This record gives sequence, structure tokens and C-alpha cells, in this order.
Amino acid sequence: MKTPTDLWEEIGSLTEEDTLQLVTTLVATYDQRLEREPNDLAARDFFKTLESSLVQTNACNLNRR
Repeated sequence: MKTPTDLWEEIGSLTEEDTLQLVTTLVATYDQRLEREPNDLAARDFFKTLESSLVQTNACNLNRR
């Protein structure tokens, strides 16, 4: 398994299109896990973190306008 630092480096080298594909794949994967097992803590935590990140990003974007 790669280290978080190695993964960050790989993410940083992705094109915008590949980054979108990565996010789509992550969301789809955890969505499927949650559909199969509604009490999957890792999947639930993923979506809680995703929601918080979206709120934070939207707030930052709103402040820039």
C-alpha cells in the first residue's frame, strides 16, 4: 500500500479530467458499499467527510465572489 504522501503526489500530477474521474470513482464505490450495507461505517464516514468538504468549498467560493 502506498503512503498518503505518495498518493498526494500522484493526485497532484493528474489532469483535471483524471481528477474528476478519480472523484467519480470514489463516490460510486462508497455509494455501492452503502447500498449493500447501510451500516458500513467507512462509507458513512466518507459521505460525512464529503459533505463537510463540499460545504467548506462552497463557502470559500462564495467568499471569493
